[in-house]
Amino acid sequence: MSKVVVDIETIGIEFENLDDKSKDYLLKYAKDDEERDKIKESLALSPLTGEIVAIGMFNPDTQKGIMYYQGGLNDRDFSENDILFKVKSESEMLASFWADIKKYKQVVTFNGRTFDGPFLHLRSAILKIKSSRNLVPYRYDYKLHCDLLDQMTYYGASRRFNLDFYTKRFGIRSPKEEGIDGSMVSQMFKDGRQKEIAQYCARDIKATAKLYEYWENYLRF
Repeated sequence: MSKVVVDIETIGIEFENLDDKSKDYLLKYAKDDEERDKIKESLALSPLTGEIVAIGMFNPDTQKGIMYYQGGLNDRDFSENDILFKVKSESEMLASFWADIKKYKQVVTFNGRTFDGPFLHLRSAILKIKSSRNLVPYRYDYKLHCDLLDQMTYYGASRRFNLDFYTKRFGIRSPKEEGIDGSMVSQMFKDGRQKEIAQYCARDIKATAKLYEYWENYLRF
């Protein structure tokens, strides 16, 4: 079965750039300044208040991948550790992604049914780009979309952990070892560290591919 591991990195839009009604709507139930700040810091978690800055795809069979990312003025295409990094706008990334994803039967993610899949679909629609396949198919059939968080928790029957915790327990090199995690991506993008974001996303897809190997060899029924 042809398969590909997918992961994205996102940033939030500037809260002050929203219209007043949208600001009021988002902050409607915030009880204090701490809650208001938390809401403003979580804008990257929704495709309605955020955008995609990196899309990674990795083929576990060939051990090769491609990373599309929004680069800075001085960023150029390059290759590193069997992954080709290509600088594109968000619209260009999404168009390339939907063209590429058609080649594979199975998509593998970590929390992709809840986050990556819906985000990719909705951002594409907002940018008037047609999705080439459904990334959120029937939940209980892993053959089209194997979300490892679903599989490792037996569809919510047991406790959820993040990718960093799972990789450490399975003896896989954690993608967070370089001191970067998803909560830092928005600030990194503002600081012009786009290449580092792409490299972090590349570590995520490789770690997810390793975790998939454990699931496929020892846990799949």
